[in-house]
Amino acid sequence: MTRSDRADFDDQSIDIFRARNSIDSDQKAEIRVPVDRRQPQQYAASDYVAIFDKRNLDRECLANSLHSHRIGINVFTFSGLAAWQQSKASLGTLRASLVNIGSKSVSDPELRDEITQLLTTLEPVPIVVLSDNQTLEHVLDVIDLGVHGFIPSSVDIDVCIEAIGLAIAGGQFVPASSILAMRGLLGSYPQKFCGRDAFTVRQAAIAEALRRGKANKMIARELNLCESTVKVHIRNIMKKLGATNRTEVACKFGEIMSDDAYHNSRV
Repeated sequence: MTRSDRADFDDQSIDIFRARNSIDSDQKAEIRVPVDRRQPQQYAASDYVAIFDKRNLDRECLANSLHSHRIGINVFTFSGLAAWQQSKASLGTLRASLVNIGSKSVSDPELRDEITQLLTTLEPVPIVVLSDNQTLEHVLDVIDLGVHGFIPSSVDIDVCIEAIGLAIAGGQFVPASSILAMRGLLGSYPQKFCGRDAFTVRQAAIAEALRRGKANKMIARELNLCESTVKVHIRNIMKKLGATNRTEVACKFGEIMSDDAYHNSRV
């Protein structure tokens, strides 16, 4: 690091320190992360990611980790939705929200209400949940709330950054361990009664979009459909696959695609 670079870094550190100490303890804490100029610009200067966590130390540590690994976008931290609403007018453009629930379970009505309220208020901004619990049942319960990704706290910070980027791009991140666990629980299902030919062209296109983690709004836009029509197709797809949620649809349809590709290669 040159003297000039070190001076710039020290100035940035001082600015962050001053900003933190000038904020009332009851208000939101915020860190404006400088974009890494050595990397291609991916976001506008006013874009930012919001971290929601009632635990001050945890959210500050996470924000600093994202900063040190050069996430390339501003990061602001909040204790809750109310703190964000008080400051949103001066923040810029919210691109994604990361909700750190720690070891809490979404079976807790209060937590479910908080996430639901965030989804409703921040729509269409994608919301990703960070959790210490990565059991399959918990992952599915979180995804079923309508969030755009689930990040177990056991992953590296670089994976966390990639998951946030995927959500911003319209995708949905689910840990590979959960998919593998789901396959083990699902076991074999009657594929001989439900192959790709069991779906209409439109249903197959929507199922493939679900497999790629796309949200209903994006699917509707890409296929020139109403979002309500997409939801009807998804219900029919779930019935044909015997799936109970979008994640199961993605897993089962992925199996069908893999089997079709294998059989075609044998012909």
